[in-house]
Amino acid sequence: MIRMPAVAGRFYEANPELLKQEIEAYLDPTAPKEKAIGAICPHAGYMFSGHVAGAVYSRLIIPDTVVILGPNHTGLGSPAAIMTKGAWQMPFGPVPIKETLASLILRASRVLEDDVEAHLYEHSLEVQVPFLQYLNPNIAIVPICISHLPYEALEDIGLAIAQGIVQSGEQALIVASTDMSHYVPHEVAQQKDALAIEKILALDPIGLLEVVMREKISMCGAFPTATALVASKALGAKQAELVKYATSGEVSGDFYQVVGYAGLIIR
Repeated sequence: MIRMPAVAGRFYEANPELLKQEIEAYLDPTAPKEKAIGAICPHAGYMFSGHVAGAVYSRLIIPDTVVILGPNHTGLGSPAAIMTKGAWQMPFGPVPIKETLASLILRASRVLEDDVEAHLYEHSLEVQVPFLQYLNPNIAIVPICISHLPYEALEDIGLAIAQGIVQSGEQALIVASTDMSHYVPHEVAQQKDALAIEKILALDPIGLLEVVMREKISMCGAFPTATALVASKALGAKQAELVKYATSGEVSGDFYQVVGYAGLIIR
């Protein structure tokens, strides 16, 4: 199946040349680059969060395989949906699904379902792809869309991702797509998001979910991020680094209702 772009022309430029210029404006070619196990990036329109995503991607050597986890904003399809076949048509050209790895991950999980519907209109994974494809035109992806699930299910998926990557024998990057606090004052977002970021820096998936629930942090990708932390730790992750934090208010000038954006690297 060929998945067509859902938010090209809205969240990012649909014209390939304009998109190239847009992405280049957010990347720092002088930044030191490293191989990483995982990354956490925002998924708002590039105008608002592209500079945060760009700060993270500027630091990474992008391998040929990327597992992208994002929340399910649409409510369509399976609550734990992986695409195992086909390609995503993007402005820079088609991006194939890494079918061998996707199949290994699906086989290792009791929770994941091979489901296209959850991915059809979901923007959270899609907005990561142009950055990844620009930096490595040869990438193949494994898209995983996650709704509200109990921790046991997230752990199952995370361990399945790690097991699949190990069995494949290939290097892969895990990207968790999330925005942080939604539609709160700038100072509130900073305070609440700092609590969630603290748990991510500690590589503590259970602690992340607990603080998000206790403090009512409207972090849309808490479940995919927790899953990515489980997978990263199983692959030997020892530390995380906050690369950049910002809110939409710094772009829009509206500091009364902002969305928070955090970019982190897991190594």
